[in-house]
Amino acid sequence: MTKLFENSSEAMFFFDREGKALAMNPAAEAIVDKDVLKQLYQGNPEALCGTCRGYTSETELRTCLNCYFHTPDLEEFTSYQVYLETRDKGVVPYAATFHTIDEENGIRIFMLRDLTRQFKTQEKFYQNKMMKHIIEAQENERKRISRELHDSVAQELMSAVIDLRVLKYMTADDGLLKKMKQTEVSMTRLLNDIRNLSVELRPAALDDFGLEAAFRSHFKRVEQTYGLLIEYESRLSEKRYGSEIETVMYRVCQEAVLNALKYAQVDSVRVSLTETGGILLLRVEDEGIGFHPGDEPAGTGLGLFGMQERAELVGGTFSVDSQLGKGTRIVLQVPVGMAQGKE
Repeated sequence: MTKLFENSSEAMFFFDREGKALAMNPAAEAIVDKDVLKQLYQGNPEALCGTCRGYTSETELRTCLNCYFHTPDLEEFTSYQVYLETRDKGVVPYAATFHTIDEENGIRIFMLRDLTRQFKTQEKFYQNKMMKHIIEAQENERKRISRELHDSVAQELMSAVIDLRVLKYMTADDGLLKKMKQTEVSMTRLLNDIRNLSVELRPAALDDFGLEAAFRSHFKRVEQTYGLLIEYESRLSEKRYGSEIETVMYRVCQEAVLNALKYAQVDSVRVSLTETGGILLLRVEDEGIGFHPGDEPAGTGLGLFGMQERAELVGGTFSVDSQLGKGTRIVLQVPVGMAQGKE
């Protein structure tokens, strides 16, 4: 028992019925300020009150109302959460218990277990969960707008272009024919822009055929539009993966290629997509101007942050290796074992 008292990571305070501190283990003494510690041993029953920032009930954060120090034997104080101002760590959340262990002598024990790590883990869990919902909603909205543009706006515009082509055969007026030709060219250009926007928002190939088709379609469009040559190599053991994984791989690759196009000052980019040992591996490499890892990246830097965030949401790892004058390599690894579920 002595070793438990001295070596426990949980703080233990022993008080008499008047609130005078009888004993504290090293973990407890490390929490409170020296002045508070002195007052506790001198028998000041309110010494600990100066460090208390309230305890949590089922409805609110409470302070002196129904204080656990004054009513230690109430059932609600057998296990609860309390916030204390500590010596070195500021306000810390604790799992607390406060109850009488010796009814005859009125000895009470106040035990505290630091919940900081659990709180951070819980906060990260909820952040990831919320971010997944946000990204899922974003992708669904992109899909809806993409389908609407492709199936409605583009089709209506195509019908108008066909009508213009028909009208050209219904007049011999050279001025009118010239104007109709100009209008047809403008509408055809607008139609192509709408189709490209539809694909950029959410490529139908990604939902219908998977990563292979979506990658090849995207790279072909980039080459045709910007003249950037993309050397693509793929070795996949499966044709389809989970929707969330496919979306993350596609978006990270899309952003990485876009960054190379905008900042690397290169004519070509190498992309490889492989699966080995239950790990889906994406590499995007260029031999451009690169950047120093410690420097602020060109642009807003949100692209790299977004890629890192997406990777974490599917349990993956994301890394960027870049050197000035030697190019940049972006690597994304995502587990795709049986637990992930393949479609």
